[in-house]
Amino acid sequence: MNDLLNKWERKIGRYAISNLSMWIIVAYVIGYMLFLFAPILLSFCTMNPYAILHGQIWRLVTWVFIPPGGLNMFTVLMLFFYYSIGSTLERTWGTFRYNVYIFSGMLFSVLGGFLVYFLDCFMGAYNPVSAASIGTNLGAGISTYYINLSIFLAFAACYPDMQVLLYFIVPVKIKWLAYLDVALLAYSFFTQGRAHRMLIIASLLNFILFFLGTRNFRRVTPKEIHRRRTYQQQVRQPRGITKHKCAICGRTEDDDPNLEFRFCSKCDGNYEYCQDHLFTHEHIHGN
Repeated sequence: MNDLLNKWERKIGRYAISNLSMWIIVAYVIGYMLFLFAPILLSFCTMNPYAILHGQIWRLVTWVFIPPGGLNMFTVLMLFFYYSIGSTLERTWGTFRYNVYIFSGMLFSVLGGFLVYFLDCFMGAYNPVSAASIGTNLGAGISTYYINLSIFLAFAACYPDMQVLLYFIVPVKIKWLAYLDVALLAYSFFTQGRAHRMLIIASLLNFILFFLGTRNFRRVTPKEIHRRRTYQQQVRQPRGITKHKCAICGRTEDDDPNLEFRFCSKCDGNYEYCQDHLFTHEHIHGN
């Protein structure tokens, strides 16, 4: 999978959206504004497969505006937290791979929603009324909640020993919070219905594919990132080459920009001297 991602990045990497986490937060802000001031309009943004199949194709994109939870102070703090870890992942993987991770999660969520819709419609006797009801109920339950969870799991896989302050008091390593999330997710998976289980799998499929396909989450550490950036900067910035050097004292224009250098016409060869040794040096002759 690494080779495939590298190939894609060479071809379409320039189209990747930088600072994608910020734009996701902006989408949530728009969603919360609609929730507060235009809830009916927000209902036309859900990922409703029935409505999409009947011409409302904008729902394939606008469902990302659906907020992952209610609006309160905890939600605001969580959005800042997800912005922070998302931005860190983008710096860790690179903009292109982070884009692929997020958009593949969204794509799998859409495909999973349609799969659940078709299964629910055709498991029983199909009729337009039941299909519309299934689509409405399904659209109301699909949001970016599990995509946010996949971002957190990816961050925990990259930085398992990083500490956060739980409730701003208790220091906890990220990996333990990830284990707790996985346990709660497993409980939800085994206690909910078929549709819910399929949506969980679809939404987290991007994490599964990246983890199994690249196997390099744990190899990337902050120290490694700093080392890579330092190396890249050193490669991009060639070392300075001095233009003048005194044949006697070895000083260059880097040592003192006020120094003046001249070649001696009486010496055999190209010998250059600073102003202090131009008239005091012994002339060099070949014989």
